[in-house]
Amino acid sequence: MAGLATDSLIAAAARALAAGDPIGALNCVSLREDAPALALRGIAMAQLGDLVRAKALLRSAARAFGPKQALARARCFVAEAEVALAARDLRWPEKSFDAACATLEAHGDRLNAVHARALAARRLLLMGRVEEAEHRIAAHAHLLPVALPPALRASRDLLVAGIAIRRLDAKAARAALIRAAQAAHESGIASLTAEVETAAHALIAPAARLRSRGEERLLTLEEVQALSSPKRLIVDACRHAVRGAGAAVSLATRPVLFALVRILAEAWPEDVPREVLIARAFRGKVIDESHRVRLRVEIGRLRAQLRMLADVTATQRGFALMPLGAHDVVVLARPLEEKHAAVLALLADGESWSSSALALALGASQRSVQRALDSLARTGKIQSVGGGRARRWMMPPIVGFTTTLLLPSPLPND
Repeated sequence: MAGLATDSLIAAAARALAAGDPIGALNCVSLREDAPALALRGIAMAQLGDLVRAKALLRSAARAFGPKQALARARCFVAEAEVALAARDLRWPEKSFDAACATLEAHGDRLNAVHARALAARRLLLMGRVEEAEHRIAAHAHLLPVALPPALRASRDLLVAGIAIRRLDAKAARAALIRAAQAAHESGIASLTAEVETAAHALIAPAARLRSRGEERLLTLEEVQALSSPKRLIVDACRHAVRGAGAAVSLATRPVLFALVRILAEAWPEDVPREVLIARAFRGKVIDESHRVRLRVEIGRLRAQLRMLADVTATQRGFALMPLGAHDVVVLARPLEEKHAAVLALLADGESWSSSALALALGASQRSVQRALDSLARTGKIQSVGGGRARRWMMPPIVGFTTTLLLPSPLPND
């Protein structure tokens, strides 16, 4: 009878976690130290926001299960990975994670396998690797059971919406968020509903700043998407690219060329004096003949890059941008433009980030990211908690752990 009671407590805790009730789960297993109880306690602590304690409990559970209980250990590993994702620790042991996913699939745990693959895609999305995230979802579409639980449907649609938002596809993002809201409502998990509502705010919040003919205004995601037209040349300062007439030229690795085309686009249809181009693009305080020579060279390189979209013509006092086939030129910039806007954009998700995770997501050195964090902290725009390797950076308000962990049900008999 005691064994049956133990199993019933584990099952009750698992049901409570699946319903988003971590306190109810802890009431069942808080005083127990066996492997299934440790795993469920870890998930409960994650849902309550104590990610450090959650990680320690899940690691203890994985050790307690032992090598013969491969499925349970794989579930613990995936749960720990989700805790790491919530803590914005993006330095995953990818081979070990893939091995855990393969174990889930081999043992027929398709729901947790789908959840694990979605976690990997979310990590890629946070790192700005949108195409890889999209490919990861598509590559494992065959794993999807006929009917997913509501919580897993909501999480998956949130991921689809995140990809669509980064693709500037407002229609697809809205459809995915509607599906996510319906699924979250069916799940009855309040935190998941709140996560969907937060994500939906991206569709009505300013996504970019439009500058055209000396005027500027904020645009939503749908308005940004509606800008695309064969008759309009778009200089995109969010992605450092120039788009028009179905073609696009990336200047992400050519900052001087992008600075020049942006200056010319902001002045269009007027020209820009050579001295202004040199001062703003080269940041030269004292202008001499060497700067003028360099300007001619860089303008030549810019012409070569934009040859399918526009020309840069010389005028009496400077240079002017001449779009080919387009009747309008606009500049898209970030809603907030400052020196460390990219760092602030990542911290705006409300989670706490380590400097190493920020560097990984931005593709920058950790030293340069740390300088940016120190600068932002001095102005009071961000704050840090912890110290040393455990130091994390965030912007208030701090959002709790909202996604559901699908580790439980049933653990003891695996």
